[in-house]
Amino acid sequence: MIRNTAVAGTFYPRSCEEINKQINHFSNILENSDFDSNLDFTPKAIIVPHAGYIYSGFTANAAYSLLKNLEPKRVVVIGPSHKFGFEGASVALLDEYASPCGNIPIDTQYSENLIYAFDFLDFNQKVHCEHSTETQIPFIKHYLPNTKIVEIIYSDISYKQITQIVAKALKEEDTFLVISTDLSHFYDLQKANEIDSIGLVAVDKLDLDIWNSGCEACGRTGVKALIQSANDFKLQSKLLDYRTSFDMTKDDKSVVGYMSAVLG
Repeated sequence: MIRNTAVAGTFYPRSCEEINKQINHFSNILENSDFDSNLDFTPKAIIVPHAGYIYSGFTANAAYSLLKNLEPKRVVVIGPSHKFGFEGASVALLDEYASPCGNIPIDTQYSENLIYAFDFLDFNQKVHCEHSTETQIPFIKHYLPNTKIVEIIYSDISYKQITQIVAKALKEEDTFLVISTDLSHFYDLQKANEIDSIGLVAVDKLDLDIWNSGCEACGRTGVKALIQSANDFKLQSKLLDYRTSFDMTKDDKSVVGYMSAVLG
């Protein structure tokens, strides 16, 4: 029982060689920039985008590059559903997660325990073709090659329910958390920057009131859950990168925003 790739060859390369070439390219840019990789805390969670790598791969890599010295037993990846609407959230009860660089084992026991613990969780196999989670897998395989995966895709659900999963993960020393989201969609560049700045400040300050004051994000439920739990556990936050699709397309009439951050 394998969670097959759905967007390999579109959102990211189909070959492992090309994936590694892209990731190494992003890392070389980071190393030759003023990017500050110093942290005052041990990473426990990241917020990362999920567009095609040519648009948001650099932003995602800025977060994943900080994890290369970690050795979690599992990575819980939480992302919104773009193709299917349904109540609650679905956890992948499959054996392996396919990747061009080699399959990653799914932590089925952990996933089953989640379903047992939370009545809003189930396994709905048809929704596990989601790009918001799948785009994270090549980065996880690259930087955390010995970990297992737990894939959670949500649709119609409250952030307080997702908070229960996030809190469980943050309590566990051997679990790392990935929250997937893009920011505003299809505004002109100036408007996108204005709207996205609300989300950036909210994540930087871990302030739900600011987040709720006008931020737009397709993964807003997951981000709100992380902000809530970060306050509960007194975590710190560090913004890493922000950009829009304009940086690649040079089209300032209709852009999508991307950010990454690390918490611990």
